[in-house]
Order: sequence, then structure tokens, then C-alpha cells
Amino acid sequence: MIALRAVFLAFVLVLCCTPYARGEGFALNEWSARGVSLANGLVGRADDVSALAYNAAGITQLPGTHFMGGLAFISPSGSVENYTASGSHTTTAKPATWLAPHAFFSHQLNDTVWLGLGVFSRFGLGNSYSGDWTGRYNMYDVGVQTISFVPTLALKINNVLSVSAGVDIMYGNMYLGTKIPTVTSSMQRFDNDMQLEGSGWGIGGHLGLHMRLNDQWSVGLSYKSQVTLHLNGDVEFSWHGDNLARRSAHLPEARDCSAEATLQLPDSIALGIAFKPLNNLSFELGTTWTRWSTYNALNIYMEDYDSINNKEWRDGWNFNASVEYKPFDWWSLRAGFFYETPVIDEDHADFIVPTNGRKTLSLGTGFSWNNWTLDLAYSHIWVNSTDYGTTSSSGIRSAGIISGHSKDVSADICMFSLSYAF
Repeated sequence: MIALRAVFLAFVLVLCCTPYARGEGFALNEWSARGVSLANGLVGRADDVSALAYNAAGITQLPGTHFMGGLAFISPSGSVENYTASGSHTTTAKPATWLAPHAFFSHQLNDTVWLGLGVFSRFGLGNSYSGDWTGRYNMYDVGVQTISFVPTLALKINNVLSVSAGVDIMYGNMYLGTKIPTVTSSMQRFDNDMQLEGSGWGIGGHLGLHMRLNDQWSVGLSYKSQVTLHLNGDVEFSWHGDNLARRSAHLPEARDCSAEATLQLPDSIALGIAFKPLNNLSFELGTTWTRWSTYNALNIYMEDYDSINNKEWRDGWNFNASVEYKPFDWWSLRAGFFYETPVIDEDHADFIVPTNGRKTLSLGTGFSWNNWTLDLAYSHIWVNSTDYGTTSSSGIRSAGIISGHSKDVSADICMFSLSYAF
């Protein structure tokens, strides 16, 4: 009964906390403290219950029943420097610490069949600036949130090969705050505030393959499918009425209305090769390919007008390496590094996602006693600058911005996971 309550409370935590992070594009990989400290190096290893997020076929290495729950504290920072006719304007994003929880549960039915449930976030971002900053006509506040519920079946084909399949039931929510330059019928000018928020569901699939070639070598391969979120919501203005003139750019009328959007989230394939030369030492090299080219537009359709936003992103690669060493049976030390290629087309860059490739260095440790394990991780992310000199994104040139770039964008992540084996 206590164990079931712990599982329930962990899943409630995942539902109630909102995950935001700065991934390349806006993909997340903060799925467990051990996974973060190993720079995602759990595709080939796949030997704890968080494999349900990295490569679920690996849960066939776990006898009995396993549970994990935890939380990441993500603190992003950065600035945008814009150039207008009046000179340079530097704006720093509002400081914030976002929470990204996770929970996993696996159970061995027999020598062949394992069941699992993972609750985690594949995508998310949060970004906020002052309401009067130079880029306010593009955005000043944005959030994208997703939660995936992934029931999974894993089969141990033989002593070498295991496979898995899961259903990704994803809930998504998006909000966007922007300013609209507005003129009243008496020719008074001011910035009208527009708030858009919508939510919806989508379904995808996960597939996994794990091969334990011998006591030293193992190979993992996992696939996460595309998920199409159909978002429905509302648009609200702070000021509206007959005394507002039509906006010359693209807004016919400032009137509260319903809105809908389709958010196409990409599929990805991850490969990991793990080498364990000693019982207490392991290495993994891996790569993940994400098909961001499916994210070619973010179009929002409202009752009286549409907001058409081309993206034209390119596919991205993540390359990672990690090491784990156990000086004692109860203590583990970990380190990892990954590099991600840029995916944004700067001809359509906006302030919603100010990233253009990133590098991450991670460190971590783990402590085990009886059936409990506590994992801790720290990761620092360096994000490449995005240039806005050629962008055609809405609300940037109309604000008088001639050129600009993001700078000093980074994030610090502190994370813990607590596991119990029944």
C-alpha cells in the first residue's frame, strides 16, 4: 500500500509541475538524474527503470518491480541585443527556475514479459521578457508544455535480444503573449496586449531494441514517433471595442475569439553503444537524430485572421559520450558530454526559441542502500547565438529592429531521482 501511494504521488507531481527547458529546438532530455549525468548515455546501457524514456527494451534487465521518481531544477539565462535606428538595445530574459519531474514504473510478469509506465516530458520551453522590450511585437512571454504517458510492453526474445513497444499519449499546452501596435479612432497609438492559450492531445509510439552481446558489449536502438498536437483555445486582448481602428499590418480587429493551431512535433532515432571493461566501469557513445524538418510552420488560426509563421527548421543531431565508475558497490561517479547541431533557419528565426546549437557538460553521483538508490546530477548547457539580421519573422522588422542576436544564453540543471526495487 505504501509503495502504491508513492507511485501515485510521483505521478501527481509530474502532472502538477510544468516542465520548461532550453533544448535544441525545444526537445527535452531531462528524464532522470542518472541519464542527465551520463549526457543521455542510457540507450546502450538501459539498465535502470528510466530506460522507459531512453530505450524501454532495456527494462528486461530489471528483475521484479522497480519505481523511480524525481525532479529537475532548470535555471536558464540569456539576453537579446537588438539594433534599431536609435541604437543598441540589450534585454535580459526574466530569471526563473523551472521544474521538470519524471516518474517510471516497471514490473516483470515472467521470464519473457515486462510491463512499464513512463510519465515524462519530451518537449517544452519557457521564455519571458519585459512587456516593453524591443521585441515585444514578436513575443514577450511564451510557454510550451507537454506530458507523455507511455504504457510499454517489453519482451525478452532470448539472452541477447530484447524489444519493446509503447504508446505515447501526449498532452500539450501552449501560451503566447505579444503586443499589438494599435491605433484608436481618434488616432491615439498604444500597445494592445494579446494573450493566446490553447491545449490538446496527440498520440504517438515508441519502439526499442536492446542487444546484450556479452558481458562487456551492449547496443541499444530506440525510436520515438512524431506526435501531432491539435491545440484549441482562446485569444484575449486587454483593450477592444469599436473605438479601436484596424491595424495596418495584419490584425483586422482586436476582438476576443477562439483559436486553433496544429503543432507538429518531430520523431527521433537514438543509438547507443556501451562498453563495460570492468564490473565497476562502463562507457557509452551515442547519437540521436531528430527530424526537426517536420516543424516547418507554426500557424495559428483565429476567427477573423490567421497568424502564419514559417519555421523551415532542419534535422538535428546529438552526439554524446559518457563514463560511469563505481569505486564501491554503494557509490557511483558519472560524467558526460554532448554536442547538438543547429536546427533553426535564421531566415525565419524568432525570439520564441533563441537557440542555435548547444553543448552540455554533466556530472553526477549515485548512492545505494538496501533497495533504495538516490541519483544526483548537475549539468551546464552552453547555447550558440542566434542571428536576427535576415529574419522575416512577424513582429521583428515592424518594431524597427534592423538586426540583432541572442547572447550569453545558457542553463544550469540540478536534478535528483529516487528509486526503489521491490
